[in-house]
Amino acid sequence: MINASLTELRAALDAGKISSVELATLFLDRIERLDPSLNAFITVDRDGALEAARAADARLAAGDAGPLTGIPLAHKDVFCTEGVLTTCGSKMLANFVSPYDAHVVSLLKAAGAVSLGKTNMDEFAMGSSNENSHFGPAKNPWDTTRIPGGSSGGSAAAVAARLVPIATGTDTGGSVRQPAALTGVTGIKPTYGVVSRYGMIAYASSLDQGGAFGASAADCAQLLTAMAGFDPRDSTSLERPAEDYSRELAAPAAGRPLAGLRIGLPKEFFGAGMADDVRAAVEAALDEYRALGATTVDVSLPNAQLAIPAYYVIAPAEASSNLSRFDGVRYGHRAAEYRDLAEMYSKSRAEGFGAEVKRRILVGTYVLSHGYYDAYYLQAQKLRRLIAQDFQAALAGCDIIAGPTSPTTAWAIGEKSDDPVQMYLSDIYTIAVNLAGLPGLSHPCGFGAGELPVGLQLVGDYFSEARLLNAAHRFQQASDWHLRRPAIAA
Repeated sequence: MINASLTELRAALDAGKISSVELATLFLDRIERLDPSLNAFITVDRDGALEAARAADARLAAGDAGPLTGIPLAHKDVFCTEGVLTTCGSKMLANFVSPYDAHVVSLLKAAGAVSLGKTNMDEFAMGSSNENSHFGPAKNPWDTTRIPGGSSGGSAAAVAARLVPIATGTDTGGSVRQPAALTGVTGIKPTYGVVSRYGMIAYASSLDQGGAFGASAADCAQLLTAMAGFDPRDSTSLERPAEDYSRELAAPAAGRPLAGLRIGLPKEFFGAGMADDVRAAVEAALDEYRALGATTVDVSLPNAQLAIPAYYVIAPAEASSNLSRFDGVRYGHRAAEYRDLAEMYSKSRAEGFGAEVKRRILVGTYVLSHGYYDAYYLQAQKLRRLIAQDFQAALAGCDIIAGPTSPTTAWAIGEKSDDPVQMYLSDIYTIAVNLAGLPGLSHPCGFGAGELPVGLQLVGDYFSEARLLNAAHRFQQASDWHLRRPAIAA
């Protein structure tokens, strides 16, 4: 059961080969045994999970089961969960128990999924390695001396180590796709607005989007189907008909299942900066796509190199506003000693926030300040528009865009901690997708030096999640990279 797909788990539950309580206990026991070496979880909710599993078993007995009823999962600790700690990986919220559920959490509860706990993350989702967590770094199951990526590193590591079959994440500049690539799992970020941000603690509101992790594209499709949907409480939520993102996956895969699919290869994604072992794995994966019937065409994203500077103006600006609510007054950390209100604010925030969060708040406050707004923030927004236009021009000549998810495989813990710029550059292939609001997916496509996973990123036009998932699924039917497991998952 540990390495079973969601389809296999669904069949076993429906046939009575295993109960939801037994399945939840199986994974909870794995977490208890293995997570001390991975630190993928911040909170494990055994009592709540078993209560939810018993309810799922009752639904199964009554014939009221849906696709996710009784399936264990984990939530990134940025999603508010009623009655459970929601820390955002920060000292600021280390003791915060949410009084309500995020919309995503509510939807998955209604679907009968069984939440086992909350996963580790970079503080307030600010980071690319999971080293910024107040609770210590999560570790990569393929090599525990290395990072799992970030900010959703705990969710990716948990799925890779099979501590849980599926998990939620959030993606502001690559925080689902990059850790998926570095841990050898599949992760998808949908079009901005497809998944509600209500109850998802904000980092950069115009960029944040909930996403899904699974061992395969098929598993991600089932999870995303349950997560997506309009929410009137979120002003950025898109009012669209519900979609079944698995709808294209059941078609026969005989012959050349991707015949007619045009894959664009941006020259900017294949230049200097990509490690040789990543390049070899990505090019081999593209050869497989061609063997499946797809054709590749050269495209260009001329402003892609401006994505990093644009992002690191826009995202900190929004963060400086969003994080102003954490002031020690209503909830969160409050300094023990202070002389007046101003000192309470300053000391509480100085003690509660980590170094990277403080850095981004300071940058954001600076670029929004009088005299600098036009020079920095407004210019970054103009660049954002140009980047979005580049994608539209490229997608006019192809169906999806492909390239590496990360320029390197997972690096050693501490290797980039003293060099923020090098850390930021690890998201160079993913950030532009968020700036444009497009859907993006990463799936395993091979291994680099040291037997570390490499991911291939697929990007589509707005609302093309089903197409991306189908392309990845056909690749996974013809390969076994997504079936490889680290030794810890055996």
